[in-house]
Parts: sequence; C-alpha cells; structure tokens
Amino acid sequence: MDSQKVDMFMMGNTENLPGEKIYFIRERLANMPDNRWGMLLSIEMKRPIVVLIISFLLGELGIDRFYLGQTGLGILKLITCGGFGIWWLIDLFLIMDATKEDNMRRLMTVL
Repeated sequence: MDSQKVDMFMMGNTENLPGEKIYFIRERLANMPDNRWGMLLSIEMKRPIVVLIISFLLGELGIDRFYLGQTGLGILKLITCGGFGIWWLIDLFLIMDATKEDNMRRLMTVL
C-alpha cells in the first residue's frame, strides 16, 4: 500500500491501538494490497477515552462491556452490580487496554 495512506491511517488511529504493536501494524499495512483500503476504512474503532468515561459513569451496570461487544461480561456485571463495586473499580484501570486490544482484533481481520 502507498506510504501516504499508511501514514494517514496511523495518524488517525494510533491512540486507538496498543502502543507496542504500532510498528507491526505499520509493516502489515505497508504490505497490504491497495484493494483492501476500503475495508480498512470501514473498521469501527472504539475510542479508549470514551469507553473510560462510559465505564466511570455506567460501569456498575456493565454498559462499558456491552459497548465493547462483550455481552456475557456485560450481563454478569449488570447482575452483580459491577462485582459489588470491585470489578467496576478494577475495570477503571483496565478498560482502556481492553478497548485497544479489541480494536487490534478488528484490524487484524482485515490485515
């Protein structure tokens, strides 16, 4: 793929992906055929800061996990009121990394 397209994609999505995998992603994008560019742009990346805010405000109800598409965990968190508050507190520290890993999985389906 054209290096200009790779740079454009990386500038828009670096904060949504795990930092330690940025060079790997850049390399895979550079070797990707141009006909997958449309598929690449159609990936819906979740913003980690938005998920953190949702988790802070509605995390005890599991809304953050529902937003990430983790329905089972969302239901479990809803039933237990965020693991009696403990799971909710732990998620405040871990949810941003979970969002970045989820975005990485979405990206790898195209690459």
